[in-house]
Amino acid sequence: MTEDYFEKYAYLEEEPVRRASPKAPRPVVREALTDGPETQDGLQTTYTPSRFEEGWLLSSLTTFYQQDLLCDILSYVKGGKEASVYCCVPGPAAGPDLIAAKVYRPREFRNLRNDAMYREGRPVLSADGKPIKKTDHRAMRALGKKTEFGVQLQHTSWLMYEFTAMQSFYAAGACVPRPIAAGENAILMGYQGDAQRPAPALSEVSLDRKEAAALLKEALRSIEVMLQQGYIHGDLSAYNILYWEGKITLIDFPQVTSLEANRNAHFILQRDITRVCDYFARQGASSDPQAVMETLWNRYGNREPVYLEET
Repeated sequence: MTEDYFEKYAYLEEEPVRRASPKAPRPVVREALTDGPETQDGLQTTYTPSRFEEGWLLSSLTTFYQQDLLCDILSYVKGGKEASVYCCVPGPAAGPDLIAAKVYRPREFRNLRNDAMYREGRPVLSADGKPIKKTDHRAMRALGKKTEFGVQLQHTSWLMYEFTAMQSFYAAGACVPRPIAAGENAILMGYQGDAQRPAPALSEVSLDRKEAAALLKEALRSIEVMLQQGYIHGDLSAYNILYWEGKITLIDFPQVTSLEANRNAHFILQRDITRVCDYFARQGASSDPQAVMETLWNRYGNREPVYLEET
C-alpha cells in the first residue's frame, strides 16, 4: 500500500507536519470564499499545506488560478507514488462542480519503479502534448545524457501522457475523470466525491453480487475502450478505481502503455485484467480473466505475446 507522502517525508520539515484542521462543511460558492488565506496572486488556500509542501503546491496551481480554472484549495485527498491529489473549488472557466488537482511531487521524491517498462515505444511528449522530434538534437542529447534538462523533459512527458490519455479515454466514453487542464507540474480533472468526503477506492468498498457484476462489466468496457485508443492502463487494480454513488472511475494514467509499440504489452494487459477480475471475484462476480485476456488480445493485439514474470 502506498505510503502517505507527508508521513514519509516529515523528517524534511523544520517543524511537525501540519494537516488541514477539520472544518464544518461549507457551500461550494466562489463568491463566499473570502475568509481563507490567499497567496500574493489571490489564490485561496483553505487547506493549510506543510512548510515543505507549500512552495511547490502553490507554484504548481497558481497558473490555473490566473486562468480562472481554480480559486480555492479545500483539502488534501491522497498521496500516491508520483503525486498528491487535492480537492479544489473551480474557477468560472472550469464549470460549477468540485475539481481535483493532481500535483506531481518534486522529482527527487518520486518513486516510479520500473517506469522504463511502461515508456517503451512511447515518444517523449512536450508540454503541448506533441512528440518531441528526433531532429531536435538538443532535446535528444539531453535525454540521452540524462542532464537536468533531460530529466525535466521526461517529467513533462510523464505528466502529459497522463493528461492526453485521459482526454482520449474520456472522449471515447471510458469511465475516467473529466480532463480540464494540464500545467507544468499539475493536472486538473473532475473530482469524485463531495466536499466532505472523497470517493473511496474499490479496495475499500464491499459490493453485493449484483452491483459487482454490473461494475465488472463497466471496468472491462473501459479497458476495451483504452485498447481501442491504442493504450493499456498499465497499473490497474482496485486501488485506482474509485467508487461513488454506484459508479466507478478509473484513475492514474501516467504509466499508460502503448499496445502496439511496447513488447511488454501482453504481460501488462494480462496483469491489469487479472487484478480487476480478482477483486470482483471476491465480491461475488465471477469471471475468467484468462478468457477475457484472450478475447481482448485476439481482438486488439497484433503480434505474438511476450511472456514475462512480474518483478
